Amino acid sequence: MIKENYNFIITNRPMLALVPGVAIMLTVLAFNILGNALRDALDVKS
Repeated sequence: MIKENYNFIITNRPMLALVPGVAIMLTVLAFNILGNALRDALDVKS
């Protein structure tokens, strides 16, 4: 999706290329936060 809309960065519609990149970034961030929360919740503390 980013590669298909890469030409729009140079032309008049840069949002068509930036929105998929931001969506991917937010997805990765959500998985990182979920992983940290699961690690904290399931960590056995003695």
